[in-house]
Amino acid sequence: MSSLMNVFAIVALILLVACAGEKAANTPADTTTASATTTAGPDGEALYGRCIACHQSTGAGLVGAFPPLAGSEWVTGPVSRPIAIVLHGVQGALTVAGTTYHGAMMPYGTNIPMNDAEVAAVLTYVRTHFGNTASPVTAEQVTQVRAATSSRTTPLTQRDLEALR
Repeated sequence: MSSLMNVFAIVALILLVACAGEKAANTPADTTTASATTTAGPDGEALYGRCIACHQSTGAGLVGAFPPLAGSEWVTGPVSRPIAIVLHGVQGALTVAGTTYHGAMMPYGTNIPMNDAEVAAVLTYVRTHFGNTASPVTAEQVTQVRAATSSRTTPLTQRDLEALR
């Protein structure tokens, strides 16, 4: 059964990469933060389009395959956790709202680069939608987590996430 889940996870990752949009593949990575004088930033809802294939438009995920973002303690808890998840991805068993998921999420900090303002925008959208009422995420917070985890070369595990505060 675990080999079937691994195959499913690989297929899902391929689909996710394919659905991430041509812009991501053709745009050089700029991981710097947006200027402090910028009033209009990236559209978090539009950026969430990269997440819909797995987490669905409702944030409910897919039972047995992809965890929900709605009501997820990993989304609404300490802000460093969802930032690290987006930047570095997740692999292995992850328990969300009492259900354990076995799979993988690719990193958006390297494979399909998102700059700090984009990461902040999509996470603010997720943390304030789908019934979630967590605080917004700033580009400065993303910059701090990116710097603190810059030596990381592998996806996070649940144990790694639990250590983040």
